[in-house]
Amino acid sequence: MNINTTTAQSVADEVLIRGKSIPVVYKEVPQHELRFYLENPRLYSLVWVNGNAPTEEEIEQQLLAMDHVKQLIQAIRINGGLIDPVIVRGGDMVVLEGNSRLAAYRSLASKDPVKWGRIKARILPADISESDVFALLGEYHIHGKTNWLPFEQAGYLYRRHKNQGVQIPDLAKEINLPRSQITHLIAVRDFMLKHEQHEQTRWSYFEEYLKGRKIAAAREEYPEMDALIIGKIDSGEIPTAMALRDGLKKISQAGGKILGKFIDGKLDFEQAVEAADQKGVSDINLQKLVRFRNWMYEQDTVDDITEHASRRSQFRYEFEQIQKQCAKIIKKLSDLD
Repeated sequence: MNINTTTAQSVADEVLIRGKSIPVVYKEVPQHELRFYLENPRLYSLVWVNGNAPTEEEIEQQLLAMDHVKQLIQAIRINGGLIDPVIVRGGDMVVLEGNSRLAAYRSLASKDPVKWGRIKARILPADISESDVFALLGEYHIHGKTNWLPFEQAGYLYRRHKNQGVQIPDLAKEINLPRSQITHLIAVRDFMLKHEQHEQTRWSYFEEYLKGRKIAAAREEYPEMDALIIGKIDSGEIPTAMALRDGLKKISQAGGKILGKFIDGKLDFEQAVEAADQKGVSDINLQKLVRFRNWMYEQDTVDDITEHASRRSQFRYEFEQIQKQCAKIIKKLSDLD
């Protein structure tokens, strides 16, 4: 598409969305006629914090405070305009793609309204479906040149799946991400919404919280754990997402009384992590030994080993070697005491 068309001209073209040709018109339009797209995942995560629809001015202020928009203002000024036109839905003139560019143009126009009064745009049909809009945004930002952050990706995928009914296998084909990753992103977003956690800064905490199997087992054992962890994040007792990942994994792995006292409030986060460390959950060799001991005590292990008559001598030999080595290690440990 020719992006050097003069102001007076408009050029008809088309874009391909999921194999479907959508007509588009390229032209320059007055930037004051355009509107921000509140459903854009980046704006949605940025300005819907309290659940109320923001004004155009509030959105603009939020965007202009962001570093990438400040850099964009300088780049547009130096270049003399946009290289990539904004993408607009006809009719309501909402900017589906390019909201940061619109904010930058408005900032420039506030100082020179004549020079920056018009902006290059690709105008899509007014009746384009929301499904096609989201597919277009996914092309740009999930495997396109300007990637969304995981929080923004999750917002996009959540609404495609929950609101528009697109199934996870179809999403995987549509945006070329693994099903497991899509499922996890949607699950984290769903958890945050259910617990009224709207701030993007919280994403990394809950992304880690819902990732580990040990933590998942602890959550299943103690349903009240979710509210407890959210409270400790709110208070700053759990200072970072990495602290949550490493510390809660240890507490969950320790289980038993340590996990129970943590849930009951008898141990705070730091105390519970320290107790888990003292139990040896962070010692790799000790954990290997514990797993081996647990395996040995399982009835299935005994049954599986003893039922194979043809391999009994081999099993006996291996256990005798283990017994000899265990005796040596026990003696060394005793000598060190």
